[in-house]
Amino acid sequence: MSFSEEEINLLESDLLLSSEIKKSDLNIDLINFIKKQHPDILFIDKEFLEKVKLELNVFKEKENSFDNDIFIEINSFNEESRKRTFEDFVGFFNSRFEQLSSVLKQRQDLQGLTSINRVAVKQDRELVAVIGLVKEKSITKNNNIILVVEDQTGQIPILISKNNSDLLSIGKDIVLDEVIGITGSSGKNIIFANNIIFPDVPLNKEFKKGPRDVYSIFLGDTHFGSKVFLKEEFEKFIKWINGEIGSFEQKEMAKKVKYIFFAGDLVEGVGIYPDQENDLEVKDIKNQYKIMAKYFSQIPKNIKIIISPGNHDAIGIAEPQKKIYKDFAEELFEMENVIFVSNPVNICIEKTEDFSGFDILIYHGYSLIYYADNVESIRVAGGQKRVDLIMQFLLKRRHLAPTHESNQSIPSGDKDYLVVDKIPDFFVTGHIHRASASNYRNITLLNCSCWTDITTDQEKRGLEPQPGKIFLVNLQTRKVKQMSFFHKKE
Repeated sequence: MSFSEEEINLLESDLLLSSEIKKSDLNIDLINFIKKQHPDILFIDKEFLEKVKLELNVFKEKENSFDNDIFIEINSFNEESRKRTFEDFVGFFNSRFEQLSSVLKQRQDLQGLTSINRVAVKQDRELVAVIGLVKEKSITKNNNIILVVEDQTGQIPILISKNNSDLLSIGKDIVLDEVIGITGSSGKNIIFANNIIFPDVPLNKEFKKGPRDVYSIFLGDTHFGSKVFLKEEFEKFIKWINGEIGSFEQKEMAKKVKYIFFAGDLVEGVGIYPDQENDLEVKDIKNQYKIMAKYFSQIPKNIKIIISPGNHDAIGIAEPQKKIYKDFAEELFEMENVIFVSNPVNICIEKTEDFSGFDILIYHGYSLIYYADNVESIRVAGGQKRVDLIMQFLLKRRHLAPTHESNQSIPSGDKDYLVVDKIPDFFVTGHIHRASASNYRNITLLNCSCWTDITTDQEKRGLEPQPGKIFLVNLQTRKVKQMSFFHKKE
């Protein structure tokens, strides 16, 4: 009796088969189920095989039933367009201050908080603690750092002494418009800083693991319509997700994929940067989305496809971005398994009555390059090549673009939508075209790869892409695998 290579690899030499078992009695799903559910079995006869078939059928029925009990919760930005006024900017920064100061007020390091206008009545060298938004930053001729921070009662200079090397190092990375806590001693209209406290995420965040052995895929920056779109590589991805190529293990993982997240820049767009027409294979943005729809229609219909926009997509560039405009991507909107969301967006998947689900924060990442270039510790460590450090930096600030000039933003009078108010289990970005997976305080950080070769514009911006890769996350174990479909051309 002969078996396929995959069957032989699964059965291995330590299992004995009854002579009454025919090859037609076995299939890959059945063999894999036996190996997983009955690891101690050494001999397989006809009776046992029939019993296992029944078990597998029951298991599949439960899986299908469980699928129907799974909920996806989406918190997308969807504010109506309107004229912005000066009051919107004031309200925007007041909202940021209130959101982040409420986080900082829970920190034990900031006990005895006082408002800035009350520091003036403190005794000289009295210990004080304040929360402020960084308005100015400068370096004195003696190489001390001076910050000017403000709250809703006033503003005050903060001196970070060059003699405190640890605090000076922290101070060098402080950026404008972020909200921080400061402890120190009071002087005449100044605070001499002893410590800087960031909103940050809790140290004790739960590392959640789901009940189901299923996978989620994360990728982005496909740039359909570009001359340097990696057509061959993306078609390999489509073949793999359909179980047509790959090793046995890779095919098994493909079967278990339930979600595919795209973190922006789905198409190359039109008019995004000067002379972009020279880089376009398809010059009509609607046709770019049609190409995308053609590929996405080949993805199995039982997989949810979640699409968040980026700065190249058919939506205004200012953040937060609403969903991609339906008029530009009608074919995609007609697909039942495609879900359009905003940028940024909070999504909860795999939620049931017994499991709180996974909270996923997706942000395309327009601001990432600014911090790679302007935060000293990140720039020295490698800049854009250390996107993991950039993502940690943003989580510490609990804001996706703390400095106002780091992105183009729409001020909303009642809320700053780029504040990280809900602690995610996964923080997912793109934009830089680097593939990076790391962990920060039990949050999985993923910066998605791209599906284009490098363009002249990318070279000017210092991008060094790592294309043709996906992240495959097992939601039961939280293990992250990186799969590459890219083969460098000679």
